[in-house]
Amino acid sequence: MSKVQYRNMVKAWGDVIGVNNLNLDIPDKEFLVLVGPSGCGKSTALRCLAGLEEITSGEILIGDRVVNDVPPKDRDIAMVFQSYALYPHMTVYDNMAFGLKLRKTPKAEIDKRVQEAAKILGITQLLPRKPKQMSGGQRQRVALGRAIVRNPQVFLLDEPLSNLDAKLRVQTRAEISKLHQRLGTTFIYVTHDQVEALTMADRIAVMKDGILQQADSPSTLYDHPNNVFVAGFIGSPAMNFFSGSVTGTLDEMYVDCGSFRLRLGQHEIEQLGQENIGREVIFGVRPEDIHHPQYKPPGVTEQLVESSVDVTELMGNEIFVYLQAGNEEFVARVDPRADLRAGDKVQMAFNTQKIHIFDRTTEKNIATPVGRTDR
Repeated sequence: MSKVQYRNMVKAWGDVIGVNNLNLDIPDKEFLVLVGPSGCGKSTALRCLAGLEEITSGEILIGDRVVNDVPPKDRDIAMVFQSYALYPHMTVYDNMAFGLKLRKTPKAEIDKRVQEAAKILGITQLLPRKPKQMSGGQRQRVALGRAIVRNPQVFLLDEPLSNLDAKLRVQTRAEISKLHQRLGTTFIYVTHDQVEALTMADRIAVMKDGILQQADSPSTLYDHPNNVFVAGFIGSPAMNFFSGSVTGTLDEMYVDCGSFRLRLGQHEIEQLGQENIGREVIFGVRPEDIHHPQYKPPGVTEQLVESSVDVTELMGNEIFVYLQAGNEEFVARVDPRADLRAGDKVQMAFNTQKIHIFDRTTEKNIATPVGRTDR
C-alpha cells in the first residue's frame, strides 16, 4: 500500500507559516496534483513528505507508517525536480544506476532495472550519452528514469516540466500520464500550471497561502468550485467575475451587476432562496459560456448583454474576445466564424444555465450550475 496522508500538518519558520493545518488523504495509485500560485505551500508540502523539510506539527503517513522522524532515504519515495540534477560527467546509464549502486544493489539487478526503465521511457539509445549531448526533453526523461529504477512506493514530481518549451511540455505531460498508468504507483505532482493539473490529475488539490482550498476531481473543481479563488484559478482564460447583488422575488429573481442584469433560472433561485434577496454577491461566468448570438451552441438559455469589443485574439479553432459592458470588462471564447473587430458593438449571449454566484464577503460559492452536459 502506498497511500499518503497528511494529518493536521503545519510547517512554519518562526512566524512565517508555509503550510497551515493540511489534512489530505491520497489513496494508493492516485495521481494527485497540487496546484496554486507561487508561495502557496505546494512545494513545501511535497518537500515535507520527502523529508527534505522537517514539519512543525502534525503527522505524515506513507502507507500505515508515520514518517515524521524517518530519514529521507528510508521513506521509499523518489523525487523528480524542476532542474534535472544529472551528473554531467556520467553517462545516462550511470546517472540512472547511481542511486542503486549506493544501495549496494547487485550489478545484474541494476542492469535489469535500468534497461527496463529506459525501454519504458524510449531512451535505450541514449544510455551511452552524457547529459550535454541531449535535449531538455531527453534529460527530463532520464531524470524520470532515475526515479523509476528505484521502484518507490510514491513518486514526487516538483514542477518537472517548467524548463521545457511548449511543445515538449505537452509531449512529456502525456508521457508522464502513460507512465503512471503503466507503473500503477502513487504520483504526487506539483505545478502552478492549471492546464497540466486538469489534463493529468485523478484529483487536484488547490492551495492558497498555505491553506488547502479544495481537493476534488478536475471536472468537479471546474464546474463546482468552492470559492472565488478556486473558480478563478482553474480554467483558462479565467472565469469572469462581476460585482452585483441579488434582486427581485422568488418568482422573478435577478443578479444585478449595474451595467447589466440577468434573470436567474429556477435552479439558481432554489439554491439562493428568499434569504439571499438583497445580498451583495460576485457573479461568475466562464468565457466559453459567453457566445456570439449567431454562433451559440444548441440548447443554450441565453440573455443578451450590450457590449463593445476591445481586442480579439484568433486562436485557430476559437476566438478570445475581450469586451466591455459599461464599466465591466470580460472575455469570451467564441466561434471562429464570428466576425468581430475592435470597436464593434455586439450583444453577447450569456448562458444563464452555467453561472456561479459567490457571497461577496466570504467569497464562498452559494449557487452553482447543475453540471455540464455539453463538454
